[in-house]
Amino acid sequence: MSDIVEKDLLTVSDLKIHFPIYKGLFRKKVGDVKAVDGVSFAIQRGETLGLVGESGCGKSTTGRAVLRLYDPTAGSVVFENRDIAALSDSEMRVTRPRMQMIFQDPQACLNPRMTVGSIVAEPLIEHTKLSSEDRKAKVRELLDAVGLNPDFVNRYPHEFSGGQRQRIGIARALALDPDFIVCDEPIAALDVSIQAQVVNLLEDLQRERGLTFLFISHDLSMVRHIADRVAVMYLGKIVELASVSKLYSNPQHPYTQALLSAVPVADPKIEEKRQRVILKGDVPSPSNPPEGCVFCTRCPIAEKKCFTVPPEWRELKPDQFVACHLA
Repeated sequence: MSDIVEKDLLTVSDLKIHFPIYKGLFRKKVGDVKAVDGVSFAIQRGETLGLVGESGCGKSTTGRAVLRLYDPTAGSVVFENRDIAALSDSEMRVTRPRMQMIFQDPQACLNPRMTVGSIVAEPLIEHTKLSSEDRKAKVRELLDAVGLNPDFVNRYPHEFSGGQRQRIGIARALALDPDFIVCDEPIAALDVSIQAQVVNLLEDLQRERGLTFLFISHDLSMVRHIADRVAVMYLGKIVELASVSKLYSNPQHPYTQALLSAVPVADPKIEEKRQRVILKGDVPSPSNPPEGCVFCTRCPIAEKKCFTVPPEWRELKPDQFVACHLA
C-alpha cells in the first residue's frame, strides 16, 4: 500500500462542488448547481491525465477545486499524503507553490498594465526571498525556457501574439518550480498552427522538469497526443477512465463512443465508412440532474433501470473503469 501512496502524487476522492441557488427578496436558498458531483481519480508522478467532455460538464471547476481555488463542498484532495481540502489558509499558502495553473485565455489572465518581466516575477516576489538581481536572472531563464527572447522583459502583453502570451503564462506557472500543473484548456484560444507548438513545449518541459499534468480539454485528438490516461466527464461525473490506447481503440461508455465518433479521421476511406453517433436532446441542468445515470436522457441504449438506479463505478477491464449498467 505504501508503494501506491508514493506513486500517486494526487488522489481525488468523491469530490463535490455545489454552488447554492438563491431566489426571492430574502435570498432564500432553493437548490444547488451540482457542478462537480462525486468525482474520483488519481494522478501518478510524471503522468499526464487528460480530462475531457463537452462545455459545462465541470472540467474546469474540477481543475480549480484540485488547486483549492474553489473550496470543495465534500470529498478530499490528497496531494503528497496531505488533504489540501482540509488545510487552513496559512498551510495552503505553503503548499500552493508546488501546484500551479495554466489558464485558458492568455489575454484575460495577464495584467495589461504589467510588463512581462513583472508578471513572471510576481510569484517569486510573493513566495521567495531572492534578491532583485537573482529574480531578474530567473525571469530571463524562464522566458528562455518557454522559447521567448529574454530581452522582451520590458514589453507588455498586448505586444505579443496569442501563442506568445500563452508561453508567458507557462513561464509564470513554472516560476516556483512546481511538481503539479493544471492545464485548463491551454490551447483552446489559439490558432491550430500554434496549438501543436504549445503542446510540444509542455511535453518538453514535462520531460526536463519531471512535471505532472492534469490536462483539461475538449479536443480529443490533442488529448490523445499528450495524455497517458483519459477521464471522460459528463454533467459533473466521470463516466469512463482508461489508458489512452484502450479508450481510443475500445471505448465502453456510450457517451465516450459518441464523443470519439465525432473526431475526424485523416483517411478518407475510413471516414466514409465510419458510423457517427448522433446524440438527441440537450444536456440536463446541473441543478436538476437525472435520478439514475446522468447520461440516461440522451443515451441511445438506455434501459428502464438507467433512469432510476445510478450505475456503479467499476473496473471493467484492467486499467479501464466505467460507470454504465450496460457496458
